[in-house]
Order: sequence, then structure tokens, then C-alpha cells
Amino acid sequence: MEFDDLPDAFHNYQITQISDVHSGSFDDYKKVEYGVNLVNEQKSDVIFFTGDIVNNRSDELEPWKEVFSRLEAKDGVYSILGNHDYGDYAVWETEEEKAQNLENLKAMQKEMGFDLLLNSNRFLERDGEKIALVGVENWGRGGFKKAGDLQKAKEGVSNDDFKILLSHDPSHWEDVVLQDDYHFHLTLSGHTHGMQFGVEIPGWVKWSPVKWRYKYWAGIYKELGQFINVNRGFGFIGYPGRFGIWPEITVITLKKKGLA
Repeated sequence: MEFDDLPDAFHNYQITQISDVHSGSFDDYKKVEYGVNLVNEQKSDVIFFTGDIVNNRSDELEPWKEVFSRLEAKDGVYSILGNHDYGDYAVWETEEEKAQNLENLKAMQKEMGFDLLLNSNRFLERDGEKIALVGVENWGRGGFKKAGDLQKAKEGVSNDDFKILLSHDPSHWEDVVLQDDYHFHLTLSGHTHGMQFGVEIPGWVKWSPVKWRYKYWAGIYKELGQFINVNRGFGFIGYPGRFGIWPEITVITLKKKGLA
């Protein structure tokens, strides 16, 4: 992906994005390990995880914590929360139990080496130049949780900075991010899974029933000079498989226009 205003030091900077692990659905250790190894084989500069590491409860992650802790990149592994990570779809005896579940999930991500962004930001630096990494909590249209606070997340970031935003639900990009007074160069989302059902033939057709709910549902889109990539997901939920919409590890190379 080419940008006019990418800092020169980040020319050929490589990103790997994964999303929607849904560890509560896994039952095949070797296949999960294969996916983690495949991420590491990309040797990207940084890894971003864009939410939904569990289906409902933090303990779903326990059997898989060790294998996902193997994810590594020179500039680190950064993550955000998705709608499933808050425990909203489980039954809890008390609100305190639900709140503790979320705290446990946050702690587990830290133990795995993930830097969890909760309406906050970091700067990635290289050769004296920087790009801003902004991460929001889940914000989804309709009845989905709206914990995401873009204004809080961008505190300390200048509009002149090159900005990458991690936001789980692409409806946030459509409803909030594009209307913001800041220019977010690249947003990375997930959430839709491409509905795990559809038809994709590169250069000819890309179709899924999920398009009737989400305008931006898989792949890269551009609006108002800003880009979003909607990852199709690493795992699955509900139907234990996929038809026509493959699981995805996204690898993006940032390039400065005019540089070789």
C-alpha cells in the first residue's frame, strides 16, 4: 500500500494482521500451531491482532495461551478487544464475576506478550521517525457494545502523524472514523468473518450475504483518501468451518510513493 506522506524510514515496513481467533471454537492443536507458525514465517516488522480472541469466557483461551505467545515480531505484537471479548454473550451470576472475566482476559494477553490498546496509542519508531498506532475498544453499529472512544484513543497524537487505527468492527470506520477531523491513513478491522460463507474469485467476483449488513466486509476499501482492511478472520464461530471464504492472515507492506 502506497502513501504520499509515509515517513521515509517506514518505506517497505511490513505488517501482519490477524483477527477473530475465537479460541473457544478450537479443537485441533496442530492446525492452530500451523497458523501461528505461518504468521511468524512472514517475518513482519509488527503484528496486529484486531479482536475476538475468545467466544465468551477468558478460560477458553487457557489451552491456547502458550501457542499464541509464540507470535513474535521485531516491533512487537499489539491487540485490541472485539465484541466477544467482553463476556456479553455469557450468563454470569454477578456483574463482579463478569468484570473479573474481562480483567483475566486482559492479564492473559499481557502474559502472552500482547500489548493491549484500550482507547490508547503507541508510537512505532524507526531511524528517528515515527508512526502513530491507535487502538480503540469495540464500537459497533446497532446493538453492539460501544466502548470505543476515538477521541480518548488519539490523545497525544497529531493530525500530522501517519496513523494506523486498530478497530474491531468496520461499522466504526464508516460511522465514526471517516467523519473524524483526523485523517486515519489505514484502519485494520475484522468482525465480519465474511460470514464464513460466500464466493470469491480474484478479479471477477466477491460476494457474501454479509454485504447486506456491512458495506465493508472483506479486504481493502478506500474512502475520502483513507483505507480500511477488513480481515476475514483466523478462526470461526457458530458453523464449524467455512464455505468459499477462507481464513486469513493479512500481510501489508507500507510504501512511500516515489521511493524504490
